[in-house]
Amino acid sequence: MPSSDQHLSFEKPIFEMEARLESLRQSANTPEIRDEIQRLRHGLVELTRKIYAGLSAWETVEVARHPDRPQTVDYLDLVFDEFVELHGDKTFGDDRAIRTGWAKLDEFKVMVVGHQKGRDLKERRLCNFGCAHPEGYRKAIAKMKMAAKFGMPIVCFVDTPGAYPGVASEERGVAQAIADAMFTASTLRAPIVCVVIGEGGSGGAIGICVGDRIAMLEFSYYSVISPEGCAGILWKSSDYKDAAAEALRFTSKDLLQFGVVDDVIEEPVGGAHRDHRLMALRVKQYLRAQLRELTKIPIDELVERRYQRFRKFGVFETEALESTESDSAGSSTPDAPESASRQTSET
Repeated sequence: MPSSDQHLSFEKPIFEMEARLESLRQSANTPEIRDEIQRLRHGLVELTRKIYAGLSAWETVEVARHPDRPQTVDYLDLVFDEFVELHGDKTFGDDRAIRTGWAKLDEFKVMVVGHQKGRDLKERRLCNFGCAHPEGYRKAIAKMKMAAKFGMPIVCFVDTPGAYPGVASEERGVAQAIADAMFTASTLRAPIVCVVIGEGGSGGAIGICVGDRIAMLEFSYYSVISPEGCAGILWKSSDYKDAAAEALRFTSKDLLQFGVVDDVIEEPVGGAHRDHRLMALRVKQYLRAQLRELTKIPIDELVERRYQRFRKFGVFETEALESTESDSAGSSTPDAPESASRQTSET
């Protein structure tokens, strides 16, 4: 498991207790010290659980961006029995920000599509820090169509701050590529399970996050825009990113309440970056359960359910409000409106 020296600001009490625990381990091995170590271990778990249970929206973003957080390639190694990568969009090139390929999960043969950010600077530059170009989404479209042709389920891992915003990306039609990916997935005749494993930013995320089941890891986020981007637009400064994060309501708890996601996968104590194997085990259990359920549903019914699921997002009601007239008034004012409309959001 990769390890970095990055300490999140709110984790300071945790690292102080861990340092104290490590110091005791190196001390003389006496019954008193062993008892103290045992007490500190229990205290460390409880402290970590308490801190992570009360994270703010911005602190959740910090966890979602942690450099040690498991990425798509980690889940490919830990969740699936086999993986054969497929490259290129057959038009322009192979975008390393999106990985695609055949995989085997127990009895299921699936197509995996996922964002990859990279670990070190060299890999991150190669992957554009997880920001895909149009050819990445066109590669995803082609591979998902291939999976549907062979009747295989699709698993998508979402982890991106957004699609690549450069000039070349715009020139090659990134907006159209994302729209095509969304449309293709919405009508694809194959079960689709999507999991937001870290960042779920903007259209870059939803481009491969249209499916029959949408899940989020506990400390991931899924949003129309990053907190910094939102703060820059509304307050003209990224200094207000904390306020923007709270206003966007993009944490797993919020989105589960709104019905945007179907499930939240619990992370290990202290976040997924502290235990890759346990996190991968929970993701595997979730995928296994969903694939067993979805593959039993007739394909026509499955596609219709998927359509209706996304169709209801953003629905609003319009009610006509009759104007009231005073009994004492002889006649209504000619210029007064006879009716008004009110729109209330269901979501």
